[in-house]
Formats: sequence, structure tokens, C-alpha cells
Amino acid sequence: MFKVTARTILELGSELISSDAIAFYELIKNGIDAGSQNGVTINFDVVMGRRDCQESKSQILRAIEGGDDDSPDLYDLKKELSGKLNTEAKELWDDASNFIEEAGTYEALLAALEEIDDLNSITISDTGSGMSLEELDTVFLVIGTSSRKSEIDAAIAGGKSRAPFLGEKGIGRLSAMRLGDRLSVRTTRTNDNYYNLIDIDWSEFDDASKMIEDIDVKPRKGRKKDKLDFSGTDIKIEKLNADWSEKRVERLAIDDFSLLVNPLGKVSGQRIAVFWNGKRINIRRLEKSFLSHANALVKGKYRLTDAGPELELRIELNNIGFEHSQEVSIEIATADVLHGALVGPKAKSRRMNKRDIDYSALNRVGPFDFELYWFNRSILRKGKSTGDYQALRNLLDQWMGVRLYRDSFRVYPYGSENDDWLELDKTALASKGYALNRIQLVGQVEISRLQNPQLIDQTNREGLRQTPEEAILKETIQFAVERLRDEMNRITKEQKDAKKPFIADETKTADLEKRMKTAIQSIRKFVPSEHRDVVQELELMREEFARYATQARERIADMEKDADQMLAMAGIGLMVEVVAHELTRSAEDALDVLNSLKRKTVPDEIRRRLESLRASMTSITKRLRILDPLSVTGRQRKERFNLDELLNDILEAHEAQFERHQVALNVLLPDRPVQVSAVKGMVVQVLENLISNSVYWMDVEKQRKMSSMLEITISLEDNPPRIRFSDNGPGISEQYKDRVFDLFFSLKDKSRRRGLGLYIAREAAEHNGGALMLDPGTLNDEGRFSTFDYRVVEGEN
Repeated sequence: MFKVTARTILELGSELISSDAIAFYELIKNGIDAGSQNGVTINFDVVMGRRDCQESKSQILRAIEGGDDDSPDLYDLKKELSGKLNTEAKELWDDASNFIEEAGTYEALLAALEEIDDLNSITISDTGSGMSLEELDTVFLVIGTSSRKSEIDAAIAGGKSRAPFLGEKGIGRLSAMRLGDRLSVRTTRTNDNYYNLIDIDWSEFDDASKMIEDIDVKPRKGRKKDKLDFSGTDIKIEKLNADWSEKRVERLAIDDFSLLVNPLGKVSGQRIAVFWNGKRINIRRLEKSFLSHANALVKGKYRLTDAGPELELRIELNNIGFEHSQEVSIEIATADVLHGALVGPKAKSRRMNKRDIDYSALNRVGPFDFELYWFNRSILRKGKSTGDYQALRNLLDQWMGVRLYRDSFRVYPYGSENDDWLELDKTALASKGYALNRIQLVGQVEISRLQNPQLIDQTNREGLRQTPEEAILKETIQFAVERLRDEMNRITKEQKDAKKPFIADETKTADLEKRMKTAIQSIRKFVPSEHRDVVQELELMREEFARYATQARERIADMEKDADQMLAMAGIGLMVEVVAHELTRSAEDALDVLNSLKRKTVPDEIRRRLESLRASMTSITKRLRILDPLSVTGRQRKERFNLDELLNDILEAHEAQFERHQVALNVLLPDRPVQVSAVKGMVVQVLENLISNSVYWMDVEKQRKMSSMLEITISLEDNPPRIRFSDNGPGISEQYKDRVFDLFFSLKDKSRRRGLGLYIAREAAEHNGGALMLDPGTLNDEGRFSTFDYRVVEGEN
């Protein structure tokens, strides 16, 4: 059997309770768990701060030791000491003043200072169920008691909706040692006639020679109760470790106490009242009137339905920096979308080390809600008085960040000043458009102990344990933030940055020039000779207009060429990423093969392995060959080629990939070759993106429905040349059918969420005079779009 030293308790407390805020958090939580109807009251009774005590002690000791000509005399020391007392402490001030007044020597003054320090205390009180004398011994003095955990486990098994307790580990009582060296507990139950008491001096545990059983701590019966039906607990902490002042308590109230309870929650009985020497400290609450000033918001509900997990997002854009009507959209991300956006393909997840997240984690995480409000600080002042602006600014500074609440009580450290658990700042820096970082977001995420049993705190109160379910929670919120940014960028593009399309009509320009020239010639016939200079001026103006028109046409052509070059470079970037992925995968396979060859001695086996290696390298060669027409030079040049041959080349390059992902390929070709005149690289880009998206989402579908047989069907038609591309993946729902072609819109998992592929593919299709769209007439069994209609070029024979 292990033996435990007394110091272990001190080490355990300092390790688990890392700050004063956490200490209060635990003690307040215990009061709420006790069923306190009036919440929890915290009284700071401090007649002299710790720093003043330490400084005064040093001065007195110098005077006692002597030899210092600058040491003040006893009278001056007593006067200075009296000046450091907090007059608002009332009774404590009277006692402290008497201690000082009665001191006739330096030694007596030093003893008086110790007595003054003993007067300081913090008391946490509740009117909950209290504890009996026996419970003080069998529950309070047992570190890691399982009584509450057993009840919580029973509630989970019984399918209850709310946990009976906020805490369950039985270590919160160690919080008291963080705040002070002495602890006194006074508690009573309704059926007790007396108070039940226990006193602990934590300094006794600092003796390295003592075992834990050497410390004598026993509960005892106190005085008789004033009200027989009263129940509750007072936890009084003395010999305080921190230098408490009114300003520090006010800061604690703003930074921590005001944030302990979910301001948007519906649970009552979680009132927290704080007093400094009898004076009520104001705890600023988050008012809904403040949230009404938000420029945009997203509210989410993650639910488990008969059809699987589902995320409902409500996005509101009120005023994102320019004049626009209020935009409200509601979208529902179903199981397939969540699987693709939060989990991704299994192989990809493994290489990205995403905590082994699988599809089942989407169900195990359980239901939760969240609200995120975005404030544009750059326009916060607009239309407001200085006072109103400053009040809003102060509230935003106080509430900024996204906090996590369990059963309406805060989970630390999420949303703290230096905590960026959602990586909002990092994402905002790398994102295009609006910055949705911590200083501009105010948010709450609400989970439940019973509904989310896999979301468990770390023992040291430093967040949730890193599990697949925790990763799903985190990535769901991140996905919602990205969807909010997507909508903001979309509205900005549609309403603020929208430009009327310019159509360069050379015929119309030439006609205008011709009409001007004819008009000037007619005028010349009727204008007197003395005014011919005016006609000459008109002629010069016509020639200048012609020059400007020519320059404008040349500039438009240059801009279009630049745009095409940018499109080409973006497409190449995506293809390089794809090929890099294939190279990485093949390199990994090659290493696996070589490692396995070390353990093989059978020649046939070695030959088979080498053949596998050769096949991988052959696949890479084919993929690199496809890159050739994607070069910027190659992409810009139109040429006449057989579309069916190009299609076969592309599909052949993907044979190994299709085999690896167990994708069956069904290709329907016409009886005769289909010739087109187009930029070959653009066609390659379109087909490569369609294949890449298809394989990704079919992988997702395979994980969701293990019995699925993956299949891609490609049909090539002639006159006009078109390719119909379909698969039996999850398909695209009605709410996303237009968005999938938008720039930066993507529902893939975070590591592959670029939002460029289909946008570039459509641009490339249109560059050749063709089009890329979803076929509205072809839906899968779930009523979703499953076929892309790629019209390569306009009709040609």
C-alpha cells in the first residue's frame, strides 16, 4: 500500500488550482452544487493589505535589530501603520486600531501586526443543503470522493436532461489553500440543531517529516443554530496569500466573476454577490441590448436526429461596414456535409493526425448550442455619442472572446485573455476579407455534462481532454465562423463591389467614329470659311477620340490577358498541390515497400513488392505528364484536339487513385472522335477539379455508408461537345447549389478547405466559351444534385 506524505496535499493543490480565479471558481461551484437558492456570497474583509503588512513588518524588524539611524521611532511607526488601515473595514478597523494603540514596544507592535493580519479574511457563503458532522468526516475530508460522480453516472444512464452537480472529482476543496493558509468551515443541515465545524491549518502540511495521518484534523460540533430550519455553509479563509484591495476585487469581478455563469443561459439560482468590507461590488452583466449592436452574428444548434447529426446555422448580417439591407439565412448541414467538413476522408485524417476522428465521433459528441456576435470595431463609434461609444467599447473589451459553458457554468480557460482555443486570430490573419478574430467576437458555447459525456475537463482545469469529440466541438465552431465570413464576403461582393459587366464592342466604336466623321464633313460644307478653324478643332477631337478608343481596347485586352494569367497560375497552384499530395503518398508507399522488403527473403515476394513500387512511380509519371498542358504558356494557346483522347489520358493518369479508393469508372464515349478547338490546359483543369472533388466526397460517403459501392460515370457527347460528370457520392443540396461555384466557398475539412477548385473550373470553362453547371434535372436518391454538365465549347461541327 502506498504511503502519502502531508506535503503531497500541498503539491496536489498547487498543481490543480493554478490561479485565484480557478480557486474561486471551484468554491462557487461547490456552493451552487449544494443547491443554494440565493446563489453564493463572497465577503472580502480586509483591514490591511498583505503588501502593507510585509513592508511594515520589515520596518519594525529593522527598528528591533537597531543600528539603523534612519529607522523611525515607535510613535512614527504606529502612526504610519494606522494610516495603512482600511477605514471602510469598520469593526476590523476598530480592533486593528486598538492593537496598534496598545503596543508599547517594537516587539509588541510586531505582535499587533500579526494580529491585524489574522483579522483579514475571505468568506464564501451559501444557503445550500450543508453538511452533517459525519459528512465533514466522510466526504469533505476525503480527497477524490466518488459520491457526486456516482450520481452523475446514474443520471447519464437514466437519460436525464440535466446533471445533478457541476463538479464531480472531489478536489475543489483544495482551492482554499490557494487563497490562504488557514481554513474554517461552518456548516449545518436543516435537521441539525448545531453548527458543524472544522479547522485546517495548511502550514502544518509543509513539514517534510510528517505523513498525512500525522496531521490531526477532526470535525467538531459548534454552537446551537439561531434558526433551526437554516441550512448552508460558510468557508472562511484567513492568513491570505494575495495582496487584496478594492481595485483588485473589482478587476476580479469584471474579468472572472461576471463571466462564470452563461449570461444567455436559462438556469436560475446561480447568483454571485461580492462585497468588499461590506460594500457591494458591481458585477457587470452582459445585456442583450449590448448584443443588439452586433454587426453580424451566427447561431448554431448541433443536434442528433434519426438521420444522423445535423447542424443548423442562422446567420444575420446587420451592418458589416456599408449600406445594405439586413440579410438573414438559415442553413442545415446534414450528416454528409458534417462528415466532409469536420472529419474528412479517413486516409487524410490519419496523415494529418486529427486525433483519429471517425464518423462515430459526430454522434458521440452529443448536442450543443452556440452564439457568436461580431462587432466591427472600426465602425463601432459611428452614430453614437462619446459616452455611448465608450460604454460599448468597455463591454466589448470585457466580453470579447468565445467562452465555453457546461450546464451554464464556465469551463476554464476557454475565452480567457490569452486563450485562442478556436485559433481565430491565426485564421483571421490567413483569411481573405473580413477579420473575425477574438477582439471582434463575443460568443458563448453551451454544452451539458449529461448530453455531452465525452467532453470532460482535464484534472488541472486547463480545458477539455483532447479527444475526437473535443475536436468535433472545436471544428464545428470554426466551421460556423468560416460560414459567417463566407456570407459577409458574398454580400460584400454582390452589393458593395458589384460592377456592371463591360462588353467591349469594337463594331459599335467603329460605327461611332464613322458617324462622327460623316457629321464633321457635312458641317464643313455649310460652315463659312472664317469659321473653318472650329471644324478643324472638331476633326482633331475625332482623331483624339479614335486614339483613346484604340488605347482603351488595347488596355482591355491586356487586362483580360492578365486575368487569364492569374486564373492559369491559380489553377497550376491547385494542380501542384494535388501532385504534391500524390508524390507524398507514393513516397510513403515506397518507404513502406522498402521497409517490408528488409523482412522478406522469398524472391517472388520481392518481385511482387518491386512491381508495386514500379506501379506507384508509373502513376506519378502519368500525373506529371498531365501537368504539361497546364503550364501558363500551354494554357493560353488554343489548339484543335480530340476531346475523347484527352479524357482517356486524364482518366488513365488516375487509374491508381481510383483503384486505391475502390472507385468503379463508367465511361460512355460516342462512336466517332470529338474534336474541339480550345485551350487544352483549361479543359484539363476543369476535369481534374471534378475528379478531385468526386473522390473526396465519395471517400466521405464510404465512411458514412460502409456498404457503398463508389462509382463515377462520365458521358462524352458531341455537337455541342459536352461532358456529363456524375458520381454516387452524397450529392449537393439545394441550399448549396449556387454557392459551390463561389470563390473561397468550401465544405471540405479544414486542411483542404480552399474554395478555389470549382470557382477556377467554371472560369476555365467560360474562358473556352463553354460553361460548367449542375444539371438541375438529375438528382440522386436523396433528392440532391449529383451531375455536373460541362459544355466544353460552343456548338461546332
